[in-house]
Amino acid sequence: MKKTRVLSLVLAAALLVMPMAGCTQDAGAGGDTIKIGGLAPLTGDLSQYGVAVNNAVLMAVEDINKNGGILGKQIEYMPEDEKGDVTEAITAYNKLVAEGVVAIVGDVTSAPSKAVAQRANDDGMPIITASGTDADITLTGKYAYRACFIDPYQGKLMATYASKEMGAKTVAILYDSGDSYSTGIADAFESTAKELEMTVTNKEGYAHGSTDFNAQLTKIKANNPDVVMLPVYYNDVVLILKQAQQQGLTSQFLGADGWDGVVPQLAGDTSINDLLAKAYFCSQYSASSDDPDLQNFLKTYKEKYGIDANMFAVLGYDAMHILADAINRAGSTDADKIIQALSETNYSGLTGTTTFDENRNPVREAVITTFENGAYKVLQTYKA
Repeated sequence: MKKTRVLSLVLAAALLVMPMAGCTQDAGAGGDTIKIGGLAPLTGDLSQYGVAVNNAVLMAVEDINKNGGILGKQIEYMPEDEKGDVTEAITAYNKLVAEGVVAIVGDVTSAPSKAVAQRANDDGMPIITASGTDADITLTGKYAYRACFIDPYQGKLMATYASKEMGAKTVAILYDSGDSYSTGIADAFESTAKELEMTVTNKEGYAHGSTDFNAQLTKIKANNPDVVMLPVYYNDVVLILKQAQQQGLTSQFLGADGWDGVVPQLAGDTSINDLLAKAYFCSQYSASSDDPDLQNFLKTYKEKYGIDANMFAVLGYDAMHILADAINRAGSTDADKIIQALSETNYSGLTGTTTFDENRNPVREAVITTFENGAYKVLQTYKA
């Protein structure tokens, strides 16, 4: 009798738990909306990147909702400002989880993205970063994806390009030693250059936030390398090239996707046009592409926000669409079904056709870009 009563209580408890579990599994998909979170630095020193991504995600959500939403429901996008801080990012992430999102677009920069990815994998929360390039982000586990190239891929690609397309025999590297993006690309470039039997004449680092690069450039000039790799962001690129020109450095310069932004940074200054005309960088997309979808996005973005879209915006738009596409194909908001669908992605977007490798990184070609009369000029697509 006692045993029967205990069994009855267990069965009753199980019946109570079952609907609750179903509710948890479908959290964020109740009513007429599906909740998707966003993490980005909307204020602070890194806000130029976060705002661009968030603006584009908002545009993507608007477009998706106009076309019927996801699984017949509208997306309720819930962005959080993490101020470019790891602790703030985790706090914002926890808030989104508590509010019942089914997936998250974010974070934007590498350190917060990695911290959030670790937490998301513990929780089983699907996330996709538009622009976090640190290779370790997606290595945290199966729930973390990204829409952008990883740092090592860009370093390998540009070293291969220097050797096979430019015929370079000697190379130097000038990088920001206080930035993981810069060091990651620099290390991969150096390693690949050596594999391809190029001589690395210099590997010169500088402190993050530096504005005087003359000491490093003097050392590089003494060895007169064929090319100098600058895996840094556009604001540093302009400063470095101006000082290189003043020193009379004749090497060709190479860069990665952080160079996207050089033209606006010049603000009409033509003093380094000659150096730029023989410089090359790899980009995630081509603003001069004749793809009507990309051109429409660039036009609409400028009309909506009053500024030109940059690489971060383009990647943000694609990231939201890749996630929405996966949820639709999954036919469910269940996390593991979304992840399975993401792994099978074959999505044609603003940055081209994206599939994912075994580490959840995008597989696609890069766009080799140079400059002509102070404007970007696309040369070719290229794959290492």
